[in-house]
Amino acid sequence: MFIMILKMSGLTLLYLILTAILWRWTRIRGLNKTRKLIVGVAFGISSILSTHFGVPYEHMVINIRDVGPLAAGLFFSPGAGILAGLIGGIERYIVGTFLGVGSYTRIACSVSTCLAGFVALGMNSAVFKGRKPSPFYAFFMGSVMEVFHMYVVFLTHRDDMRMAFMVVDTCSIPMIIFTGICLALISIMLQVFTGEWTNPLKKQDEESISVSQKFQRWLFIITSIVILGSFIITFLIQNQAAFQDGKNTLITNAQSIRTSYMENRLVIEHDSNVQFQIIAKDGVVLRGKHTGEAVPSNEFEKYKANIEKIYSGKFWGKNSLIYITQVYDGDYVVAAMEKDEVYWHRNAEAYEIAFADILLFTVIYVLIAFLVNQIVVNNIRLINASLSKITNGDLNEVVTVRSSSEFASLSDDINQTVLTLKGYIAAAEKRIERELILAKTIQESALPKVFNFPGEKKFDLFAYMKTAKEVGGDFYDFFLVDRDKLCLVIADVSGKGIPAALFMMRSKTAIRSLAESGASPEEIIFRANNTLYEGNDAEMFVTVWIGIIDLKTGVMKCANAGHEFPFIKRRGGDYEVIKDKHSLAIAAMPNTRAMEYEIVLEPGDRIFVYTDGIPEAVNNKFEQFGVKRAVDCLNSFKGVSVEESLKKLADEVISFQGDAEQFDDITMLGFEFVIYAED
Repeated sequence: MFIMILKMSGLTLLYLILTAILWRWTRIRGLNKTRKLIVGVAFGISSILSTHFGVPYEHMVINIRDVGPLAAGLFFSPGAGILAGLIGGIERYIVGTFLGVGSYTRIACSVSTCLAGFVALGMNSAVFKGRKPSPFYAFFMGSVMEVFHMYVVFLTHRDDMRMAFMVVDTCSIPMIIFTGICLALISIMLQVFTGEWTNPLKKQDEESISVSQKFQRWLFIITSIVILGSFIITFLIQNQAAFQDGKNTLITNAQSIRTSYMENRLVIEHDSNVQFQIIAKDGVVLRGKHTGEAVPSNEFEKYKANIEKIYSGKFWGKNSLIYITQVYDGDYVVAAMEKDEVYWHRNAEAYEIAFADILLFTVIYVLIAFLVNQIVVNNIRLINASLSKITNGDLNEVVTVRSSSEFASLSDDINQTVLTLKGYIAAAEKRIERELILAKTIQESALPKVFNFPGEKKFDLFAYMKTAKEVGGDFYDFFLVDRDKLCLVIADVSGKGIPAALFMMRSKTAIRSLAESGASPEEIIFRANNTLYEGNDAEMFVTVWIGIIDLKTGVMKCANAGHEFPFIKRRGGDYEVIKDKHSLAIAAMPNTRAMEYEIVLEPGDRIFVYTDGIPEAVNNKFEQFGVKRAVDCLNSFKGVSVEESLKKLADEVISFQGDAEQFDDITMLGFEFVIYAED
């Protein structure tokens, strides 16, 4: 036994090595038609070698030939499995028929090996869907294939069941176990290679176990219990029947032997499977096996104690059923049958029934699992796929699974729920749209729209704003600080939408109130920064450019808190970028101070300030408009009024964007110094 286990383990190791080599090779080079052919031939040759280099065991030769086509078909390619099975199976039939190698089982062996490749094809395509089987399924398939192999031995030798039983009784257990173990180890090895190995003893969360897995698990457990229970009951009935047959045979033969002895016949008639002895009162054998020898005293005492009874005992050292009767003069007639003889037919039928039950269980299990996947699990997956699209925002997705009344009802319920949801969303969108329109109106009303100051001829200015959403975070402002001082402000709040609009209103109010109090640009930024920093839980900030021009002198005091560079155009010249020094944006950090600077304007000079929505405008090619393009555009129509120049630049930006989405607000403020103010 130990030598057999050692040699079968060696064959298993060889299959593992072959699989590892082929797996590594095909993983590096890919599995095309040529390599599939090579894999099939390699595993086919391995099946052939298993035929000729099997393991001797109790006057039989055992092997794991069917591993070749199963491994090729399950772990590489179904086509390779079929090829390997045909190579191994056909060769097995040829050598069995013409060379006498295992001729008794040639049909069973060749059919099993050929069929193994087709079984791998069916399981790969219908059950595993191209995935590699788990170690459990690999063991199960290998074992069932060998069960079929042994079952065919019975089917092909109905006229010689005794010999078929001897073959199956000797070969079935080691071949079934080692074929299953070999495939399971191959599965584990490949899972380790691909990083898919998970500890099977680790408890899985219920949420991570699919309906299919749970159903298959319970189907396996319940069906196994039912079939095992049926087998046990059948075995007990067969056991009782075999015992009764043996009892009847022994009694009949004992009576026949007794009659022959009493009539002094030379030949005592009895069945060939029954052994007998006629023993004298002193324990010496008069007729039958061991004539002239004395029966061991302990056995002779048992004989005398069990007259006219059937009991289990030793008959010359062998476990037997024994029946004792007496002759009239006190001699004893002993009829015995070895237990192997009594129960061999029961055992043969038990093997055959067990194999048939396992095969029937496998067919039922695979068929039900397949049907559940097709009828239930696949439809659930289709519904989940549609639900995934719906939850990701595609409310136009319609669930169309209608393979049964339950799924049709579920699909209708989901579709109706989505329709109701769309109705609620549409109503909410209309309400939000009305609120945003109101918010936009309020925001726009806060921005100055009158650009002509009554009776004012000393300057010309214009502002433009186009928000990316209904409301935005950009703002501009201009106002007279006193009779001869004009304040210009442009700003950009971080973020978009309602939060940015609210922070914008707060920022505008703070800056204007500080400017109207007579503070310088540097002071405005410092004090507004601390005011807005307090209570800024949303951690928003605002970039600001402020310029306050003295209309009597043309001196403009400016400060830049993280905003875009302004442009300046001298009279008769082109627009140029003023690369002023920036401080941090307002509300980013406390006690931030800006670096104030001066620009001296003369009549005819212009100032242009803007938010990052202009240089960062993007077209369909993901190209930005850029500062240089903005300067070039302004220079191309520098002779027009401030109002016309801003409108033309806005048209250029919108044309550049094309169909691309506007991601940021576009805000501009233009100023032209016309004449000095008089005292």
